[in-house]
Amino acid sequence: MTSTPARETRIEADPALPTITITREFDAPVEKVFRAWTEPDLVVQWLGPASTTMKLDAWDIRTGGRYRYRALRDGEEIAAFYGSFHEVRPPSRLVQTFTFEGVPDGVSLDTATFEALADGRTRVVILSVVDSLTTRDMILASGMDQGVVEGYQRLDALLPTLA
Repeated sequence: MTSTPARETRIEADPALPTITITREFDAPVEKVFRAWTEPDLVVQWLGPASTTMKLDAWDIRTGGRYRYRALRDGEEIAAFYGSFHEVRPPSRLVQTFTFEGVPDGVSLDTATFEALADGRTRVVILSVVDSLTTRDMILASGMDQGVVEGYQRLDALLPTLA
C-alpha cells in the first residue's frame, strides 16, 4: 500500500481586504474533485470536521439552485448553513453564497475554481468575500480552519475510492 503525502491547506487573509483565500491541491483529476464537491452523497462524506456528520436538507446544485445542511455531533445539531448556487460550471467553477445560520448577517460570496494540474492532480482555490474586516476576522477566529483542514483530509481519503 502506498501513501500520498499530506497536502497543505493554505488559508490566507489580506490585511486590507475583507477576503479569505483557501488553496489546496488534491491527488485526483479535476473532474473527480468537482464531482466529490457537488454530488450530495459524496459531499456528506467529507465536508466539515472529522467529529461531525453532515445532513443535507436541500441540495439543488445548479445555477440558481440552493442548499442547506446541518452539522451534527453525537446526533445533536451544532451548526447549520445555507446559501444559493450562483454559477455551477463543471468542472472548473462554482460560485455560491454561504451563510452560517447563527450569524445570518455574515453572508459570504464564495468563488471556487478547480484547476487541472500535471500528473492528474487538481488545485482548488476558494475566494470568500464578506462585508467587512470585522466579519472576516470573526470567521477566521471561529475555528473554521479546523473544519476546512479536516474536511480536505477526509476528501483525500475519499477521492481514491471514486470510479
